[in-house]
Amino acid sequence: MKKLFLSAILGISLLSCGIQKNEKTMNTDWKHTTNIYEVNVRQYTKEGTFKAFQKELPRLKEMGVKTLWFMPITPIAQKEKKGSLGSPYAAQDYTSINPEFGNLEDFKNLVNEAHKMGFKVIIDWVANHTGWDHVWTKTHPEYYVHDADGSFHRASGMDDIIELDYKNPEMRLAMIDAMKYWVEETNIDGFRCDLASWVEVDFWQQARPEVEKIKPLFFLGEFDELENPDYGKVFDASYSWSWMHKTEDFYKKKLPLTELTDLLAKYSAIGGNSMRAWFTSNHDENSWNGTEYEKYGEMAKPLAVFSATWDGVPLMYSGQELPLLNKRLEFFEKDPIPWNGSYKLEEFYKKLYQLKSENPALRGGDANATTKILQTNAPDKVLGYLRKNGDDEVLVILNLSDTQHLKLQILDDAVKGKYKSLFSGLTTDFDTKPTIEMYKWEHIVFEK
Repeated sequence: MKKLFLSAILGISLLSCGIQKNEKTMNTDWKHTTNIYEVNVRQYTKEGTFKAFQKELPRLKEMGVKTLWFMPITPIAQKEKKGSLGSPYAAQDYTSINPEFGNLEDFKNLVNEAHKMGFKVIIDWVANHTGWDHVWTKTHPEYYVHDADGSFHRASGMDDIIELDYKNPEMRLAMIDAMKYWVEETNIDGFRCDLASWVEVDFWQQARPEVEKIKPLFFLGEFDELENPDYGKVFDASYSWSWMHKTEDFYKKKLPLTELTDLLAKYSAIGGNSMRAWFTSNHDENSWNGTEYEKYGEMAKPLAVFSATWDGVPLMYSGQELPLLNKRLEFFEKDPIPWNGSYKLEEFYKKLYQLKSENPALRGGDANATTKILQTNAPDKVLGYLRKNGDDEVLVILNLSDTQHLKLQILDDAVKGKYKSLFSGLTTDFDTKPTIEMYKWEHIVFEK
């Protein structure tokens, strides 16, 4: 009788979210044309709530945002928390809402409204560890790794969290049930999995098909596939940490451009079964290592163009459309984004994201969409590449140098005919072998 009752409740929950378990038309093909916008609910508005953020949806839709990634929405552990508010990545309960943000109905309303407007929604999932007073520490202490003295094991380098024991099969099932809860209850479209490679890959291999019995989902993993290739077989997209670090070194240490092109060749060699997420900032980088302008200076915008046009999926962080410049957001305290009504880079991102979503040449992880690095007369200064899918082409030229008035010629026969500039609207006929004058750190995007 209990099982029948639970099945009935589950059925009502699924129907209320509009999920049909047998619906065969559901898929995640949208992942090939999407972009991801990371939402820091705490800092996004003065209120720091779901309801307050929901008012931003029309603006983000107009900017071309497709997928909203919400940083952890679960309650924050109070024991040994950092700062006055604590870290969202130190969970107190996997199946409850952080009251700082509102309640479950507020989040469900937000997801429903986002879906009506065409957004996809993914939430942060912190599977490696919990906070010190997570409900499991009382109900299931056996779910955790313990030190020799029997105490919970602190996660490496982070005093406010303790590690879970993935050798325990019951804990794994409980974790999977918690993930299912959010899909069934709120109809989210996937997960961004925090420190995914800190968790055994066979857990993700076990968890994903189980959770996807409800509906197909998008999985973004925080790991670099160059370092953790096995994880790429489970996740739709992964982080490009190596690229992020290498580009910062390139800018600050004046490395040769071959350092970047060699790394891109390694990423490309992985193949298209999974995608890379390209970014210039996120919550960790902004708070601890600096904004994209502190890290990359004048190279920040060319790298944003790269992130939206290279093979993969672009990822941006709350406030980058301002831009934030030198503003690092506090992590454990209330520190609202200084919105001022002027979104200087909104049109910049809108053009890039519309191109990404509408031009087949920019489909990420699509075997029909090819990427070719082009030969130019300035191979030590310019990264030029052609994305192509059938008759559709996108040509990107990035002057990754401080050379002013660079006289550039593309020597590659792959570029033929007329292309229209995304940002200026001007047309260039490459059959005439034109010389293009570029300013330092300038970006030019053409489409055919």
